[in-house]
Amino acid sequence: MKTWQTLELKKLAKAFLVLEKESDVLNFLRDLCTLEELEAFSRRWQVVELLNKGISYRLIAEKTGVSTATVTRIAHWLTSGEGGYRAVIEKLLLETGKSRQP
Repeated sequence: MKTWQTLELKKLAKAFLVLEKESDVLNFLRDLCTLEELEAFSRRWQVVELLNKGISYRLIAEKTGVSTATVTRIAHWLTSGEGGYRAVIEKLLLETGKSRQP
């Protein structure tokens, strides 16, 4: 087990897995997180989507309001992380029938 994969985090992951509808996930996220945390998570995911489209770091920072340092950090995890971002992107692309971006 990786050190960041605590028992508590695994329980949280399992909690997400039991949710089947978008509305259930949204309600769970709202109960779990502050509005600021939800906004930050949403912006980070927006950065992932824009990076996947090949948009420049500077333009992403301008569009999302996050710093270029945050964009760089997210780009690192997108390419060299645990594969979580990439796995979700691939599944969403399969779901919508679109091909993978560069």
